[in-house]
Amino acid sequence: MKHFWIDHYNGLGLTFPSEPINGAVWGVWSLVFAISIFIIAKRFSLIETTIIAWLVGFVLMWIVTANMSVLPLGILFYAVPLSILEAFLASYIIFQLRPK
Repeated sequence: MKHFWIDHYNGLGLTFPSEPINGAVWGVWSLVFAISIFIIAKRFSLIETTIIAWLVGFVLMWIVTANMSVLPLGILFYAVPLSILEAFLASYIIFQLRPK
């Protein structure tokens, strides 16, 4: 998958950001995503939490990357269902682990 992004960035005349700091930023994104789901899950059902988490975590990210003209639209065919699955599984885990 990384080669897809590298080729896409090269096609735009850009260098794909693959320095270690970029991996750390994605780690921070993951932590903030999990914390957000934890907070959302306190008030909403599993399905509502999944939908809100997906909108906040992924749709907004895609809007930003599309606005910067670096989002390869062809990847959304795979990214949308996988991101919904990720948001659901993260929400499900939090619902299972949270105190009742």
